[in-house]
Amino acid sequence: MADRKLFAGHAVRRLRRQVGLTQAAMAEALTISPSYLNLVEKNQRPLSAALLVKLAESFDFDPRSLAAGEPGGGEAAIRRRLADPLFADLEIDRNEIEEWLAGAPGGAEAFARAYDRAGAGGGDTTEGVADPVAEVRREIERWRGHFADLDTMAEALADELRLGAGDLYGAIAERLRVKHQLTIRVLPVDVMPDLLRRTDLHARQLQLSETLDPASRTFAAAFQLAQIEARGEIEALAKGAGFADRAAERMYRRHLASYFAAAVMMPYARFLRGCEATGYDLELLQRRFGAGFEQVAHRLTTLQRVGARGLPFFMVRIDRAGQASKRFSGASGAALAEAERRCPLWRIHHAFDRPGALAVQLVELEDETRWLTLARTVAPQGRRYGAVRAEFAVGLGVASEHAGTLAAARGIDLRGEATPIGLGCRACLRSDCPQRSMPPAGRVLSINDRERGLSAFTFAGD
Repeated sequence: MADRKLFAGHAVRRLRRQVGLTQAAMAEALTISPSYLNLVEKNQRPLSAALLVKLAESFDFDPRSLAAGEPGGGEAAIRRRLADPLFADLEIDRNEIEEWLAGAPGGAEAFARAYDRAGAGGGDTTEGVADPVAEVRREIERWRGHFADLDTMAEALADELRLGAGDLYGAIAERLRVKHQLTIRVLPVDVMPDLLRRTDLHARQLQLSETLDPASRTFAAAFQLAQIEARGEIEALAKGAGFADRAAERMYRRHLASYFAAAVMMPYARFLRGCEATGYDLELLQRRFGAGFEQVAHRLTTLQRVGARGLPFFMVRIDRAGQASKRFSGASGAALAEAERRCPLWRIHHAFDRPGALAVQLVELEDETRWLTLARTVAPQGRRYGAVRAEFAVGLGVASEHAGTLAAARGIDLRGEATPIGLGCRACLRSDCPQRSMPPAGRVLSINDRERGLSAFTFAGD
């Protein structure tokens, strides 16, 4: 990943226009030819490390802005949106998307915002009403799920806490007490029947439910610390997002505080070393960092520090009905993370049959991309005996070409047979799938009383 070519013509063009220079004038300042700058702006040449340094030195350009600057989240994100059956008849190929992003980045960004606001193609949102969840997901996607300033600050804090005590939870509790005059109090479930965490500023207490396990208590304490000590960084990121909806801004702030808390529990450099040393062994990482499965899974999607990147994982969390409550594509560009529906042949659904067991599967999408996926059930904290038992399945995935070093890939031929899956029946054009529940959108059904194929639905173009 570290040597991946960086195409950022839109960002260079935006910078040039902001400083009011012609291509010739900027090329002269950067000591390159105008023709070469023109190719960079058109995404026909990558942005080299030397040119990136010159931009930073000559124009006070922050390279971190590239992570948040690609229109619509970049080519992969635009392709995921255009995979919607609504656009099936247009047959837009990759070259057209590249030309669109290079030639009209503002138009691509406008399309992405309109599509997301419409609820990903007119899904379940009310017409004219913004979806705060979609807006927050779009902003997280723009940053590839990685917030460098928060990570750096959390890592420094984690090192400081380790010097004071070997027990992270105890160290955080002591810091809250001494530096911020907040004590942690664990309360019986009868006192907090409907809450897991509450900050009582009058009593100067962080009150936690006794139903929280150790990993969740540490996370809750670190979340409180984030709200105090990372307030400035979180405030800057929230303002920079420019949300018009107040609920979206609050949700984004909560995500950033959670990000900081996870980064304190799993400091970037130590966590990445642990990943590489164990082959991304999820169970070992849980034990080593005192974290839960879902916490580790989400952290894997954020490892995008420049010069020290981890594998590009995606993560989704679904319920038994297949509804997604969390989706993080990170730097993976995975359509599996962005699709509104999922294929029943993907074993993330099978995880509910064996609670707590890890389901490993090699899958192949219609575009011939192959992914090694891992899935396991998780149960939310706070359940009392006799109460409704909530259960989710968390799915992780990484492109098969990156999966060779994974502990979970041992014994699996990553170039061998893979399960063919789609992005839900309405978006899938596989004609020979016996699991098909409905025809694909935008295709005309073909009914023949004299024949019956594997699927009850045959359609034009088969």
